[in-house]
Amino acid sequence: MPRAAYYLSEPKKRTSCVVFASPHSGNDYPDRFLKQTVLNQKTIRSSEDAFVDLLFQDVADFGAPFLKAGAPRAFLDLNRSPDELDPALIEGVRKPGHNPRVASGLGVIPRVVANGRAIYRGKLPMSEAKRRIDGYWHPYHARLQALLSESHELFGQAILVDCHSMPHEALESVCRKNGKCPEIVLGDRFGAASSPDVMEAVESAFVEAGFSVMRNTPFAGAYVTQAYGRPSRRQHAIQIEIDRSIYMDERRIRPNADFDRVRELLAQVASRIAVLGQGPVRLAAE
Repeated sequence: MPRAAYYLSEPKKRTSCVVFASPHSGNDYPDRFLKQTVLNQKTIRSSEDAFVDLLFQDVADFGAPFLKAGAPRAFLDLNRSPDELDPALIEGVRKPGHNPRVASGLGVIPRVVANGRAIYRGKLPMSEAKRRIDGYWHPYHARLQALLSESHELFGQAILVDCHSMPHEALESVCRKNGKCPEIVLGDRFGAASSPDVMEAVESAFVEAGFSVMRNTPFAGAYVTQAYGRPSRRQHAIQIEIDRSIYMDERRIRPNADFDRVRELLAQVASRIAVLGQGPVRLAAE
């Protein structure tokens, strides 16, 4: 099993209500899991948000905590509800109502990685699914909720920045329609997960750093933004998707020549976002 459910980088002093998190950058692939899968060690990583944890590794310097998954996405998807169990993969699961994520093999225990490539030869026992959810999903989300509760206690509000990456090919339809590919896609479930003020401030931080930005297309946010975005309660959640091609070689899963430049720019962005939640700053929640 992966060594830890999560890793947490905390600032010496909490000065911001912002919490950064990366639920898909876990890269601890245990031998037992690798023996279960029919995929090789590179293909199994194709759904991983590789290096996103490194891109945001400096956020604790800005007074905000950074929570990173320990388990890889192919093992357990922390951006899914724990009841999104796939009957095509998990033994004894009843067919649920229509859920496009589960139907496509992307439930809490994924059946496939990118491009629909199957992870296993057959089904997994329910006991295995429960072991993963109890051992990794619940501890990660308990810690995330504790960090957001701490933000409320200290600052009267919380802003969750959920950090992800997207394959460049996922942007092809958007590029064709608009002529220019976004490098960053911000998702707030079309306004349901964040107040307009917070979303505009986060978007401005990226634009001022020179990134091309789009909102909610093709990714508007999944379980995390839906579960934690409560703007009426002064709790905002925004998903960040970064085009992988701007910082990594997607085929080889390696940082490219622009990695350090992109990391430095994202550090500037993170510092600006962290400032949003410092001290007496109050952002509209109505």
